[in-house]
Amino acid sequence: MNDKVGSKTVLSYLYVCPTNKRKIMVLTDPEFESSVLISSDEGASYQKYRLTFFILSLLFHPTEEDWALAYSHDQKLYSSLDFGRKWQLVHEHVTPTRFYWSVSGLDKDLDLVHMEAQTPDGSVQYITCRVQMCTEANRNYPFPGFIDISSLVVQDDYIFIQVPTSGRATYYVSYKRDLFIQIKLPKYSLPKDLHIVSTDEKQVFAAVQEWNQNDTYNLYLSDTRGIYFTLAMENIKTTKGVGGNQMLDLYEVEGIRGMLIANKRLNNQVKTLISYNKGRDWRLLRAPTRDLHGNEIHCILPFCSLHLQLQTSENPYLSGAISTKSSAPGMIVATGNIGSELSYNNVGMYISSDAGNSWRQIFEEEHNIWFLDKGGALVAVKQPSVPNRHLWVSFDEGRQWSQHSFSSVPLFVDGVLVEAGADNLIMTFFGHFSHRSEWQLIKIDYKSIFTKKCTEEDYQTWHLHNQGEPCVMGQKQIYMKRRPGNYCMLGKDYSRILSAESCICRAHDFQCDYGYERHRNGNCKPSFWFNPSSTSRSCNLGNNYLNSTGYRKVVLNNCTKGVKEMYTARKQQCPKKAPKGLLLSTKDGKLVANLGANVTFLVYLDEGDSLRTNVQLDFGDGIAVSYSNLSWAQEGIKHVYKSAGIFCVTALAENPLGYETTALYLHVTCPVELVDLVAPFVVIRNKEVNISALLLPTHPRTVTYFWWLGNTTEPMLTLDGSVSYTFANEGMYSVTVQVAAGNAIIQDTKSIAVREFFKSLLLSFSPNLDEFNPDLSEWRQDVARVIKRAVLQVAEFPEEDLLVAVLGGVPTAAELFLLPNKNQSLNKKKSEEELERVSNVIVNALNQNLVTFELRPGVRVIVYNTQLTLAPLVDSNPRHKSSAMLMLLAVVFLGLAVFLVYKFKRKIPWMNIYAEVNQEKEQEMFSSVGQGGDGTPKMTPDDFSSKERADKELDARVKRGVSNCRESTREIPNCTSV
Repeated sequence: MNDKVGSKTVLSYLYVCPTNKRKIMVLTDPEFESSVLISSDEGASYQKYRLTFFILSLLFHPTEEDWALAYSHDQKLYSSLDFGRKWQLVHEHVTPTRFYWSVSGLDKDLDLVHMEAQTPDGSVQYITCRVQMCTEANRNYPFPGFIDISSLVVQDDYIFIQVPTSGRATYYVSYKRDLFIQIKLPKYSLPKDLHIVSTDEKQVFAAVQEWNQNDTYNLYLSDTRGIYFTLAMENIKTTKGVGGNQMLDLYEVEGIRGMLIANKRLNNQVKTLISYNKGRDWRLLRAPTRDLHGNEIHCILPFCSLHLQLQTSENPYLSGAISTKSSAPGMIVATGNIGSELSYNNVGMYISSDAGNSWRQIFEEEHNIWFLDKGGALVAVKQPSVPNRHLWVSFDEGRQWSQHSFSSVPLFVDGVLVEAGADNLIMTFFGHFSHRSEWQLIKIDYKSIFTKKCTEEDYQTWHLHNQGEPCVMGQKQIYMKRRPGNYCMLGKDYSRILSAESCICRAHDFQCDYGYERHRNGNCKPSFWFNPSSTSRSCNLGNNYLNSTGYRKVVLNNCTKGVKEMYTARKQQCPKKAPKGLLLSTKDGKLVANLGANVTFLVYLDEGDSLRTNVQLDFGDGIAVSYSNLSWAQEGIKHVYKSAGIFCVTALAENPLGYETTALYLHVTCPVELVDLVAPFVVIRNKEVNISALLLPTHPRTVTYFWWLGNTTEPMLTLDGSVSYTFANEGMYSVTVQVAAGNAIIQDTKSIAVREFFKSLLLSFSPNLDEFNPDLSEWRQDVARVIKRAVLQVAEFPEEDLLVAVLGGVPTAAELFLLPNKNQSLNKKKSEEELERVSNVIVNALNQNLVTFELRPGVRVIVYNTQLTLAPLVDSNPRHKSSAMLMLLAVVFLGLAVFLVYKFKRKIPWMNIYAEVNQEKEQEMFSSVGQGGDGTPKMTPDDFSSKERADKELDARVKRGVSNCRESTREIPNCTSV
């Protein structure tokens, strides 16, 4: 090439156009010059064009051969429509690798580009525009708000972004360029990290690292739109790559739809499992019955099985630990071991010709294996750690191998280039003879091995199955394969699938729907946090909604009839109900706005006859709007405030069956973070109660607190994080606190029950609940609801008068409150007797372990009574004892006091400490005449003339007191605890 590009030209990268391999683009080394060399005749001649920028990477258009995007070293994106001869700036401050060409069939314009770019203030936006006219006026912003940096993914039918919300990552998806909708993972998955694994089978595979995982990920599968995700496998192992990236041990088998292989961490062991229905069911791999030498292998499931390494090679010119090819369905070649778990010692190479149902060993050492002629032949070379000059070829799916020499001198094989032509029979090995030698290239043409083109007699049929089950993904599939050992060449018109017949739908063709979990009996039941009776939000858009049966068919499963109708979601008419579940929020979820800015309010309604529901929104500044159809309000209601202040925005939803209201307090100007309102769940009427607001993390600057107490509309302002308040009347009260710090505002709301008296029980749980406690208020509310339901099953009591509060922290604890009906407070004695009776029933049930609930399949939680005696009745009379929670705090403070006495004993007069240890012995000592009990002269505090003497006497007497204490525990009841 020196004669064509100039002998002094230093080249850095060479690109071949993916849609026309005659077109080549070569970049010069930017340390010497910034130019591009272009060839349109497959390198026969080149033309050089100077550039005004340095190209870091190129992205060619998927269909237009002359179109390309270039990313520069200073984060600018350029476009060329004439194969690099002229370039035009598209946009500045573009995030590296976050730019994409249009997708054919989805984007209207072929020259559209999707990109992620930063604004001058450092925020990140998702932008689309046409590459040659990307001015501000011609840019579009498909997602209205800001997004997290490096979160934009444009892939197949989907676009994904990530948005920071309340300190947690929230993910959104757009399906087929529709509006962005928030991705719905199970409520308490709480992802620390999320990666899109694939999107090519009409659904999304996502790997999620949850809040309680470190080196494993969970695999989730979505519905077709990519919105609702269900769990396919927990705790998939990850492997750290050379660059430090975490690679998921999950492999999608090419050529067989819905077939997955994964390495799962299970009880501190890693095992390989296989699925034939997109993760709905998994099983272990059956090990070969004999080894390479014909010796019998004793490996019995489930104690022993075959385990495979699933890492793909980071070097694109090596095959990796596992290989499959879409043109060779059913054939899997992988590195692995036989035993109770995955191991990286004593490994060999294994092959399956029937899609993982049976396996054979083909090598005792690791090899790189490539497919020739659409999988009709296999080529194997030892791993490049040692030099060799031989390769092995097999024409019978690895049963027999013939050895060939490809080099006279042993070569370290660094990789193999496979010719991209249709015949795929030319391979180029490249490597080095020693670590100091230059690269050697050896081209091997295998055409002479194949004697003829395959005819009908050279093929055989193969039925895909799963351990004898012929229906895989709802079909009986028959494939056409070349007979092992035939040296014929497959033609371009080679068809792999001979026939595919639909099967009758059965249970394994359906997976659990969103919000449901599979139990041991195979049935899908609602998760503890999911309420299946709530009407779908889509009811707001029409008269019908899909009522889930708890199941959904595996995506791309082709079964028909059978249980399909029983398991498929049913279209039902939206019930006519009074408005319920009215929610009011701002579009960005914030409770602060800048003066003069457009504020968009969103109104949602869980239940109600939406077509007959009127919605009124009062902005709190004297302006209100009304809508006769809720669907209009759902799209967002915009309003501009013309003065600063705090505005109570209220929403009223009303139909002939009833109404519901909700409110939020909007601050126009100021910045915020995270607040937790700490308030008792039940208080005594006319008794002062403390209410506090905790900030996490503690705010370093001055904070203003706004309190709404006793259902008042006017807030009370303080600079302190706690207030005292007395509730004068019985009932339920909503207490709200807002915290303003800088230009941010956040709020929290709690409900408080006010009664003349009540009873309470402190509850504890079996330890397995702590393993699943993320310590979030939402989680505590859901668990409290489940506990309440379990208690009501053993005791007859009005549901509205029984409260359960799950307390923060671990170990998990809760307090159960029995409240008198506010109409019964006048007949106090009768109410007290009723609470006493119900309390006895509940305590007996707790003591007999009758109060339980199932947190998830296989995890049953037992509820215990923490107190040893029945809970005391609490009212405003001082003769009654405090609640269980106050008793618990007293124990904590007693323990703290004992610790402080011990810690600082030398700073306290010895006489006081001695009295703490053994008061009776001390009185006896000072009242006696003569010497002390141990033979030493009796002393008084006045006898200590120096600190040294006092310390010595103190130590001696404390030791004697402890000794006496151990001997007289019967005489002094408190001695042991002290």
